[in-house]
Amino acid sequence: MDLPPFQRLLDAHATDLHRFCVAQVGPDAGSDCFQEAVMAALRAYPSLTAATNLRGWLFTIAHRKVIDHHRAVARRPLPVGALPERAGQPAARDDAALWASVASLPDKQRGAVTLRYLADLPYSEIATALDCTAAAARQNVRAGLARLRSEVTP
Repeated sequence: MDLPPFQRLLDAHATDLHRFCVAQVGPDAGSDCFQEAVMAALRAYPSLTAATNLRGWLFTIAHRKVIDHHRAVARRPLPVGALPERAGQPAARDDAALWASVASLPDKQRGAVTLRYLADLPYSEIATALDCTAAAARQNVRAGLARLRSEVTP
């Protein structure tokens, strides 16, 4: 089988993959998830048996690393204490509310919405990344958007 060099594959998709990770877990942990996904892909690359849909394969790995991150965060203890009020611009609060709503979506809906609108993937590639059918990917995007509209729209 004739796989392209891993660096060429990474050069072609690294920006979209990084954006996906940052959108899923935030700017602080997004780069870490991206690096973990790249390292996992690099380790698995020599054992690939087919060179079809390598982009979807990369996004599947990244999606699983994002889920691992969310599970790890859920197990961590939360610091307790009163935080001081921060003055912020209304637009920043609206953005924060939107991202909080995106973060509260179920895993498949959050993944489907970000893959569709941030990575601009077609439903067939979203289905590959989320390990579901294209119809299920479409339904997850629809359900995620409906929930976001109900929570964020004033």
